Amino acid sequence: MNLEPTHIENNINLIEVSLDLAKSERIDRFLAQQLGDLSRSRIQALIDEGYVTVNNALCNNKKDLIKAGDRIQLITPASTPLDLVAQEIPLDILYEDDHLIVINKPAGLVVHPAAGHSDGTLVNALLAHCKELSGINGTQRPGIVHRLDKDTSGAMVVAKSDRAHQDLQTQIQAKTARREYLGVVRGVPKNESGVIDAAIARHHSDRKKMAVMENGRRAITHWQIKERLGNYALVKFDLETGRTHQIRVHSAHMGWAIAGDPVYGSPNKEVSQYLSGQALHAWKLTFTHPVSGELIENIAPLPEGFEKLLVFLRRRR
Repeated sequence: MNLEPTHIENNINLIEVSLDLAKSERIDRFLAQQLGDLSRSRIQALIDEGYVTVNNALCNNKKDLIKAGDRIQLITPASTPLDLVAQEIPLDILYEDDHLIVINKPAGLVVHPAAGHSDGTLVNALLAHCKELSGINGTQRPGIVHRLDKDTSGAMVVAKSDRAHQDLQTQIQAKTARREYLGVVRGVPKNESGVIDAAIARHHSDRKKMAVMENGRRAITHWQIKERLGNYALVKFDLETGRTHQIRVHSAHMGWAIAGDPVYGSPNKEVSQYLSGQALHAWKLTFTHPVSGELIENIAPLPEGFEKLLVFLRRRR
């Protein structure tokens, strides 16, 4: 085996691995054994994020088998520490106690700091509002149990303690926490309801996009039409799994993309006059309180622009 660390201009370490194996082996297990400075979970995350290729083809599944003669390329993004600062950004709070807080996130607000968004995020706002946040997700994502895309609005729960964080994550993984969305789709589903069971993985050529792929991670979305609006429809989505961009990818795969989606659909003036991005809103979030055991149901009112879009579509149908 030949390890050849190199360095490229954008501060990403690139390692090329030439394999000499007697039998096939899972790629995540092999890399964890060979690269002692990276944990197996970190390697799995890099695979999910599109930073691993095998024989110049993007690897989308941690369970993929590699064999003698394969050539792996693994890119490790440089870790750039961010100095998080508390910022007084208004929060629409749906529920709060000593253990957690539920926010109605507006469209356009990034959840946590990352490249290109070092401040002005939900995390910055939370640091100004809360005395303590869970540290399970690290210093850059304190308290963040799950996330919403920048231009998706709606209910998000944030943990103030590690105990609450662990319990809430377990509920999401066990599917006992329910996440229901409302979205306007462009194109009309033939049926009134259904289930989309289609695996999702990183797009084979565009690392920033996701796609339905056979070798991806299983993704299940339940949907139901709430209102037909001409060549649009208001649809309720119920997530059984929580893959990146799941609703947006599944909707586009079915032929009726989320209206205004700049990545998986086609932006149009009918939607953009009311919304800056996709017409998708995390409407209801239901979970069991990690300490009291009480069932907590949070409903996030539709944003003004979303409501105006519905009024417009109802008038012209």
